[in-house]
Amino acid sequence: MNEEDGIRLTEEQKRRRRARSIAIAAVLFALVALFYVVTIVKMGPGVIVNRPI
Repeated sequence: MNEEDGIRLTEEQKRRRRARSIAIAAVLFALVALFYVVTIVKMGPGVIVNRPI
């Protein structure tokens, strides 16, 4: 398959795809941060400080 056989995106489509990817990454990061904060709140802040080594 050479370059002429594939789908070519316009610059506008590439820009929108990149913006969509960045938005999805931001939402994923926000969910991870939210789960981390909820876990720390439920377990209590002492779980970070008073961990057995």
